[in-house]
Amino acid sequence: MKIHPNTVPYYRPNLNPSPIMAANYLGKLADDVRRQTITMIHQAGSGHVASSLSCVDVLTALRFSLMRWEDSSRRDTFVLSKGHAAPAWYSTLMIAGDIPDTTPTLRQIDSPLQGHPDRQRLEFVDASTGALGQGLAMALGAALACRMDQSGRRVWCLLGDGECQEGEVWESLMFASAQALGTTTVFVDHNRSQSDGRLEDVMPIGDLAAKFQAFGWNVQTIDGHDMRQILRASHNATQIQDRPSVIVAETKKGFLRDGHIALNGAHGATFDDDSASQSLAVLGGGR
Repeated sequence: MKIHPNTVPYYRPNLNPSPIMAANYLGKLADDVRRQTITMIHQAGSGHVASSLSCVDVLTALRFSLMRWEDSSRRDTFVLSKGHAAPAWYSTLMIAGDIPDTTPTLRQIDSPLQGHPDRQRLEFVDASTGALGQGLAMALGAALACRMDQSGRRVWCLLGDGECQEGEVWESLMFASAQALGTTTVFVDHNRSQSDGRLEDVMPIGDLAAKFQAFGWNVQTIDGHDMRQILRASHNATQIQDRPSVIVAETKKGFLRDGHIALNGAHGATFDDDSASQSLAVLGGGR
């Protein structure tokens, strides 16, 4: 049985519950996902904490509201291009009841919960990712297939901002625009940091929104921790049919709640017992 069977319908004005009601519900689910993610990485003793927590709100909105999910034959496609954030996606699937709760096995050699998503090991992983820069090309291949089979399915993809330094990303952007893949929506987790430090110190990528727009994409920039903005921008993106859409989500690494960041947002830091307890305490006891 699913833990949260009553997902929030995709928000459409004058049809679904108010965006405030939907956002409040999703925000509570996002905190559940954060707790699960922290517990999972703490028990494993390794994992990309900060990168997982920065995209929890987007992943929660995708699974519980934005993606068509219940009809398996017409389920939307999702590619987690920043594959190192896999613990957050695993947690989302567990909270939804899509996969069993195997939290203690993260990163173990025979576990379905690998450090990066493996579609051969786990259901609801649509692409094996981890080599940064490749996920968008996979997503666009799926979008072309959806066009050919006339399924009406949408394709969603989550990019990291650091991986936008990869050349394959920009080739894919040109291709998507040239093919007018309007069923594709990409989120960029713009937390302004990567493994070796801040983007501006490693390889500045400038104004991402302006770059995407120059490549012919429909572009929106939002607060990636604000559920109402995530829902509104996603709704706007689905109304665009003649070109692909990107939502640049301004986020913070290690985000727990406003004013609270786990492990100072360090990319490669891991939890000890005290830091895990402190982060869980910030989130409270759950619903």
